Amino acid sequence: MKKLRGVAVGTGYFSQFQYEAWNRMENVIIVAVSSRRLEKAQAICDQFNIAKAYDNFEQMLIEEQPDFVDIITPPETHTQFCTIAIKHGIDIICQKPLAPTYKESVALVEAIKKSSVRMMVHENFRFQPWYREIKKLLNQRIIGDKIHSINLRMRMGDGWQEDAYMNRQPYFREMPQLLIYETGVHLIDVFRYLLGNVTQVYAKLKTLNNNIKGEDFAWVQFEFENGALGFLDANRFNENTSEDPRLTFGNICLDGNKGTIRLFDDGRIAVQKLGEEEKPHEYAYEKINFSGDCVYNTQVHFIACLRSGTPFETDIEKYLNNIIVQEAIYEANEKGVPIKLN
Repeated sequence: MKKLRGVAVGTGYFSQFQYEAWNRMENVIIVAVSSRRLEKAQAICDQFNIAKAYDNFEQMLIEEQPDFVDIITPPETHTQFCTIAIKHGIDIICQKPLAPTYKESVALVEAIKKSSVRMMVHENFRFQPWYREIKKLLNQRIIGDKIHSINLRMRMGDGWQEDAYMNRQPYFREMPQLLIYETGVHLIDVFRYLLGNVTQVYAKLKTLNNNIKGEDFAWVQFEFENGALGFLDANRFNENTSEDPRLTFGNICLDGNKGTIRLFDDGRIAVQKLGEEEKPHEYAYEKINFSGDCVYNTQVHFIACLRSGTPFETDIEKYLNNIIVQEAIYEANEKGVPIKLN
């Protein structure tokens, strides 16, 4: 099978996981990397055995003529890079958050719809192996055909310090919206992946660390189209007792009319049917790359869909629904009332 040729832009903290995952894919080769600073692009090329570094994104697209581009840059740059890729007819996988505002996200969707370019949002949490497995269990109706509720508790413990988020992602400290915009949108997508469309939200958001600008605490109630209820209890301030809080990013309990599914912080899944003892559910996953190798799984999905022409699970137009929920959460917090989604 002929390898698809990709290029990438971005050299920040998270990019290492994407470059490492691309290197493990037999039917893909990343041929060039772009960054505003050529030395940063060259450092990535040296680290991951990539042929050429650029400091001009459009020049890279013109010279390399790739099959796709991976955009691994901050959200305020996404429209710029996507617009250039659209101009040259190059398919896109792009990191979240999609854009700084809902209006900008809609404009980007419209630009894609008017072009021949296909675009997938790199929304990797739904590709974590435990969520894929839980989805299978739900489809098999292991805990019944009616889900009552989903509860997710997240404690990251990386945001209480004066130098919160440390050298890994220090720009988090300056973001006016943080927990829901940067991390919570992952969890919104997980909720929608597992239980479907959200019809209403209510939220209380707080900033616990006075050294940062955005919220680092969220209590969010969800109502789903299928009648289920959801609750997100998340903060990046308080600590977790698990060995690796960044493995699952939290624990989940799903209740249905025939039992309960639990996901633990170490990736274990347990099922308790009504009237029975809780039993471990065996499944396979690896603790490699990032969070159960979900970056690799995300990129495998992108390439498979590029080759087959089948829709991306996180196609940009579908992904707008996550941003609608995200915006409703901020509105609910500001107004102090539940917000219905159309």
